[in-house]
Amino acid sequence: MKKVLATLFFVAILGIAGYFTFIYYVPFSEGIRSGELIKFSKRGMIIKTWEGEISQGISGAQIFSFSVEQDNEQVINDLQEFQGKYVKVRYLERYGSFFWLGDTNHFITSVELESSPHFGGQRN
Repeated sequence: MKKVLATLFFVAILGIAGYFTFIYYVPFSEGIRSGELIKFSKRGMIIKTWEGEISQGISGAQIFSFSVEQDNEQVINDLQEFQGKYVKVRYLERYGSFFWLGDTNHFITSVELESSPHFGGQRN
């Protein structure tokens, strides 16, 4: 009986570890999006996460919500600097997220300033 319980416990621990590993390391998709960075803030009551939004249209009808991992300091600094400007971001979409990483499944890996197509290619 003890062997069966120990085996079930071991299998359960392996299953949980496998689930967390899969969610964190296996991307659902990767891509690039661009738009006006309209929001970037550190949110949360107990665990603070970096969250933001990019408007992908003139009227703001299409909003891309994203998160940034806490240890990605270069991206956090760049997004704070580029607030209100047109940016191009590379992102990684995961199957799920953990509450300590962010609210969304989209995680920004890099950001750069982009020319706005709405203002004749000028950098804003």
